[in-house]
Amino acid sequence: MRSIRAAATGAVILSLALTATACGGGSTTDGGSNDSPKELTYWASNQGASVEIDKKVLQPELDKFEKQTGVKVKLEVVPWSDLLNRILTAATSGQGPDVLNIGNTWSASLQATGALMPWDAKAFDRIGGKDRFVDSALGSTGTEGQDPAAVPLYSMAYALYYNKQMLADAGVDAPPATWDELVAAGKKVSKDGKWGIGMEGSNPSENIHHAFVFAQQHGADFFTADGEPDFTNDGAVTAVKQYVDLMAKDKIIAPGNAEYAQNQSVSDFAKGKTAMLLWQSASANLKSQGMADDSYGIAPVPVQSGTPGAGKQVNSMVAGINLAVFKNSDNIDGATDFVKFMTSDAEQKILNTAYSSIPPVKAAQEDAAFNSPANSVLKDTLAQSAVALPQVPDESQFETAVGTAVKELFADAAGGREVTTASVEAALTKAQQQMPKK
Repeated sequence: MRSIRAAATGAVILSLALTATACGGGSTTDGGSNDSPKELTYWASNQGASVEIDKKVLQPELDKFEKQTGVKVKLEVVPWSDLLNRILTAATSGQGPDVLNIGNTWSASLQATGALMPWDAKAFDRIGGKDRFVDSALGSTGTEGQDPAAVPLYSMAYALYYNKQMLADAGVDAPPATWDELVAAGKKVSKDGKWGIGMEGSNPSENIHHAFVFAQQHGADFFTADGEPDFTNDGAVTAVKQYVDLMAKDKIIAPGNAEYAQNQSVSDFAKGKTAMLLWQSASANLKSQGMADDSYGIAPVPVQSGTPGAGKQVNSMVAGINLAVFKNSDNIDGATDFVKFMTSDAEQKILNTAYSSIPPVKAAQEDAAFNSPANSVLKDTLAQSAVALPQVPDESQFETAVGTAVKELFADAAGGREVTTASVEAALTKAQQQMPKK
């Protein structure tokens, strides 16, 4: 769900959320009981290199909304490591915001709590219609067959960022297109304190994104067609092992990356400590850390063979951020107006430019500002070779369980403990046992 990812909460908290009614809104009024609320609370996810950068991006736009509507928006930027836990706690306590950002992979899980306003045809009409949004973004807004639980705000895809000079110095004349090529390039770079590629090994959500893509490339998934967990099938085990082996066997990831969970791998890349990085829409983040635009290139994430495309050539999950409204906000009209504002063509251009993401709104996406070579890689990925994570009610527990299993496998690799097919299968068996019983 975007740079950067969070550790999801456990099944116990979600089960509590499932028993809750809707969450309480955070609006206040400026007068008596007949007055319309003149304030909204908004939880934004941390999209930039820091919370402070996000405030600088968002506050001028919120001031613009207040000037247009008279409604003040109280902003809180919530780090990814806290966001899902905060949302589920709000769902159980009744103390939450009016509007909030959610990682799009959480849409079905949060929909199942009953706390989010459903976006039926009437609600979409109030913000200009459902057909304004691209299909790939709408595919990660909730359980299939139900009204969406949220509206797309930022669309993203993973790409391979590579340091041009570091690869050239190592004798690599083109960005790797396959994993074999990436490992070979990484081994040439990994010496004298430099490393081939960086990862966030201690971040369960980052881990699950990559494990999911590797599994897709092996023709596998973590759920059966009827939504049952299937974490130990051969393809899933092979996928997780291949991912962890970048550190354990191939040794192109620094062991210290096993402890990374707060975008340290992005900083390492910006500082020239690693030659490659797998990240979602990283350009604005890298620029904020002083990395020159012409010092790195952007290519599709490698696949097992050939070029990215449909079927097993998947090279990204459909990443992005959705905007949701708590169902019992005391200012549904104001919250809906705010969603309309944030997804307007003009604001989509401003916000997605600031975060180097892709607008999920068709008219904004077609703007010349999003036709750069870098954006073309991301748009092509979303259109041709990205797949949404399973939109099932237990998706957040899946992220937690499997993402944590991968985290523990990275810890084994960093500690010099052998990572085998058997140890991967055991870790995934343990993860599956943590899933809610049907």
